[in-house]
Amino acid sequence: MEDIIIEVERYVISYLNDNLDASFVYHNLAHTQRVISKIKELTEESSLSDMEKQQLLIAAWFHDIGFTKTIEGHEKESIKIASEFLASQKVSEETIKTISDLILATQMNYKPKTKIEGYIRDADCAHLSSKNYADYAALLRKEWELTLGKKISKSDWIKENIKFLTNHTFNTDLATKKWEKRKGKNLAILLQNQNKIKDDTEKLQQKKAELNFKKDKLDLPDRGIETMFRVALRNHITLSDIADTKANILLSVNAIIISLVLSNLVSKLDNPSNGYLIWPTVIFALFTVTSIVLSVLATRPNVTSGKFSKEDVANKKVNLLFFGNFHKMKLDEFEWAMQEMMQDKEYLYGSLTKDLYFLGLVLNRKYNILRLTYTVFAVGIIISVIAFAIAFQFSGIETQATELL
Repeated sequence: MEDIIIEVERYVISYLNDNLDASFVYHNLAHTQRVISKIKELTEESSLSDMEKQQLLIAAWFHDIGFTKTIEGHEKESIKIASEFLASQKVSEETIKTISDLILATQMNYKPKTKIEGYIRDADCAHLSSKNYADYAALLRKEWELTLGKKISKSDWIKENIKFLTNHTFNTDLATKKWEKRKGKNLAILLQNQNKIKDDTEKLQQKKAELNFKKDKLDLPDRGIETMFRVALRNHITLSDIADTKANILLSVNAIIISLVLSNLVSKLDNPSNGYLIWPTVIFALFTVTSIVLSVLATRPNVTSGKFSKEDVANKKVNLLFFGNFHKMKLDEFEWAMQEMMQDKEYLYGSLTKDLYFLGLVLNRKYNILRLTYTVFAVGIIISVIAFAIAFQFSGIETQATELL
C-alpha cells in the first residue's frame, strides 16, 4: 500500500501541474500538500490502523483534483479520476469505495458519518487555525473573483469569514485539542478588523465630504495632467513587471536545463564510446549559459549614489521621485526637498517627466536584452538539436564501419 501512495503522489502532482487552471490560486497543489501534512500530523497520534491512514492519504491527494474539470460538484469528478487511476493500479473495489466516501466527506456542509471522515474534514479545514490564515483567506477570495466572477468587498469578506469560523467545529478530539485555540485567535483578529473597517469607513466619509467641498476649486487642466502621468507611469511599471517575469521564466527554464545537462549528460562523457556527444553538449551548455547571463542582465538593478545637495534642489537638477536619488539622505533633508518641490509646480511636473523618461530608458534596455535572450535561446535549441542529430548520425556510421572491419 505504501508503493501505491508514492504512485498516487506522482500522478496527482503531474495531473494538477498539467491540467489545473492558474486561476485556482487557493485550491491548487500547495493546498493539497498542506492537507496531506495535516493528515499526517493528526494520524500520528490517532488510534487508526495503518490501512485507514493510507486510505486517508490517498483520499487527501485526490480530494480536489476535480477542480481540473468543474467547480460545482468537483468532488464527484475527483472520485471519477481517483477510481480510474486506482483501478489501473489493481486496488480493490472495496478500498476504492472507502476512498471515494472520504473524498465526498470534504463537501461543504457535509456531516461525517465515521471517525475517519472526520479526520479528512478537519485536515481540509486546518487553515482556519493557521498563523497564515489571513493569507489563505485572501487567496480564496482572489480565486472566487477569478473563477466565479465574485467580487466581494473587504467588509463583506470579513463578515463571511467571521460567520464561517463562528459556525465551524472540528470533528475529532485531536483536531480540537491542537487547533481550536489558534482558530479562536484568528476569529478575534477578524472581529478587530471588522471594527477597524467601521472606523475607517466613517473617516472616509468625512474625507469625501471635504473633497466634495474642495471639488469646485480644483484646476481641471492640472487634474488631466496628473491623470496622464499616473496612467503613463502605471503602464511603464506594468511593462517593467512583465519584462522581469519573462526574464525570470527564461532564467528558471535555462537553470533547469543546465542542471539536467550537468547531472545526466556530462557524467557520461568520460566514456570513450560517448565521445561523439562532447561538442553537441558544449554547444547546448554554451547557449544555455548565455541565456542565463542575459536574463540576469535584464533584471540586474543599477546602483546610484542616493545623495543630493541643496544646490541640486534649488537648480531643479535632482528627481526626488526616484528612490535612487535620496536613499542615503537624512529624513529632515528629504522632507525639506520634497516641500520645496511640491511648492513649485514646474519642478514637480518636471520631476514626473524625468521619472517617466528614465523609466522608458530602463524598459528599452530590458526589452532589448530580453529580445536578444529569446533569440539566443531559440537559436541555441535549434543548433543544439541539429548538433546532436549530426553527432548521432556520425556515431552510427562509425559503428557500422567498425562492425565491417
